[in-house]
Amino acid sequence: MSSIPFLAFHVVALVGTIMFGITPIALVLFLFMVWGRIWFITAGYHRYFAHRSYRTSRAFQLFLAVGGVMCVQKGPLWWAGHHREHHRNSDDEDDVHSPLKGFWWSHVGWILCDKFSEPPIDRIKDFAKYPELRFVEKWNGTFAWLTALLCFLIGGWSGLFFGFFMGTVVLWHNTFLVNSLAHVMGRRRYVTDDTSRNNVFIALTTLGEGWHNNHHYYQASARNGFFWWEIDLTYQSLRVLSWLKIVRDLKVPSAELLASNRIADGNVDIGMTRAGLVRAELASVND
Repeated sequence: MSSIPFLAFHVVALVGTIMFGITPIALVLFLFMVWGRIWFITAGYHRYFAHRSYRTSRAFQLFLAVGGVMCVQKGPLWWAGHHREHHRNSDDEDDVHSPLKGFWWSHVGWILCDKFSEPPIDRIKDFAKYPELRFVEKWNGTFAWLTALLCFLIGGWSGLFFGFFMGTVVLWHNTFLVNSLAHVMGRRRYVTDDTSRNNVFIALTTLGEGWHNNHHYYQASARNGFFWWEIDLTYQSLRVLSWLKIVRDLKVPSAELLASNRIADGNVDIGMTRAGLVRAELASVND
């Protein structure tokens, strides 16, 4: 995705919404295009493909992949592969989207850079072995436009421009905030060797991804909101799916892990300590 198509997408969303307005059907589509689709990013691309925090069937795995490409954030191999690179090199020089290289770079600049246009297959071999996932990866753009067509058929021009285009723009930036703002603004509970923070606002808008310091502390967990007061709707939905036997083996942190390596003052910025307290455990999914 280059800068011109990316910016044009924003302009089309704004101009189209002004021209055709917001119908009740388009509003419903918009809400689903933002918070319905983001579930496929949080539960699918992130917690399943990137971190393997739970197990599921091959059929549901494909369902997660197809739902993910409808989000217009490239394919599951590209997304999860680069995310594994991020965790492997968090806030190092080799981190693909560290905010230490600039807020805009971490938010969206790296996505527009040709250097990262191809999926890092070496980091995602465990899923690249599936031909159906490689098919979804190859044709991810087609799935995105089929989603746009569906919105048009359901909601007309308003459904297309406000539902799909504006919904996708909001979905993009909502997702990107985890890479940018959640490394800049918020509170730190655990000692990690990066700048990750827990941000309640981002947690609410992304179905639980804003508990980012928790996540960097124990990235293999299917639960980002470690405590009952940390709302994590993605994890709660996965629990329901586990009761239905659709997913299984949800990984969660132990009581000992939750109680260890605390920062006395949540605002203390020791993000670059290179403590490596849980690096060995976190790296297991990347190797």
